[in-house]
Amino acid sequence: MTALLTDDCAVNVQNALPLSMVERMTLIMEAFDRPLARLTLDEVTQHTGLPRSTAHRILDQLVQCRWLIHAKTHYSLGSLALTLGGRELAQHELRSAASDTLQALALRTGMYVHLASLAGSEIYYLDMFGGRNGHRVPSQVGGRAPAHCTAAGKAILASLSPEYVDNQYSSVIRSGRTDYSIGDIVVLHQELARIRARNGLATERGECFGHLACVGAAVRNSDGPVGAISIVTRHASPLEPLAPMVLRAARSISDKLIHGSRFS
Repeated sequence: MTALLTDDCAVNVQNALPLSMVERMTLIMEAFDRPLARLTLDEVTQHTGLPRSTAHRILDQLVQCRWLIHAKTHYSLGSLALTLGGRELAQHELRSAASDTLQALALRTGMYVHLASLAGSEIYYLDMFGGRNGHRVPSQVGGRAPAHCTAAGKAILASLSPEYVDNQYSSVIRSGRTDYSIGDIVVLHQELARIRARNGLATERGECFGHLACVGAAVRNSDGPVGAISIVTRHASPLEPLAPMVLRAARSISDKLIHGSRFS
């Protein structure tokens, strides 16, 4: 009788698991319910209830199709997932939290200010504000740029694991925008280490657009970096006076995301 009950339970448990590949893939993708979630195989298995071998096989297939990225021990959303609408709510909250602060920063400095998020190996410009004396910039809302060529992108990358950077940039690092762009993965890691040593402050001169320079810093919520802000100025302009203003603005926006109420 005990054996029969055990067998019945086993059948019920087996029937409770999603049977189709689509259902199992969906279950795994739902585990990555935050844009920058990073999960181990064991965490995915625990979240989904799938057998470890099944979860591992599907994860590998999702990595091959660019839905996920595998960086040594962790998985995270890949470029294909990050270009779809799943990030809209997070981006809306980020834009809402940043709007007043960035408008004030643009008015105070008279320069253009960017708000950007990371999308694979690129940054995606979510918003921008132009100051009264701002030098015209080629970037635009909805546009993209290689993250390793921008202050905003480098600020976010400095907050992520070296494994993530290796995974995203080992094959594309040579495709810079200008002669000033970083073109070597070792040099990129050195630059990211310098950014971390400067409390997250990132700079670039002519790396994205030859006639411009930027100062940037990452914006965080309770789960980690969700974007970055940057101020744009002329290539030869001093960046030091802008640094404390950028860091204060980034901290202010982060505080709103971490401690404030939800934004509508």
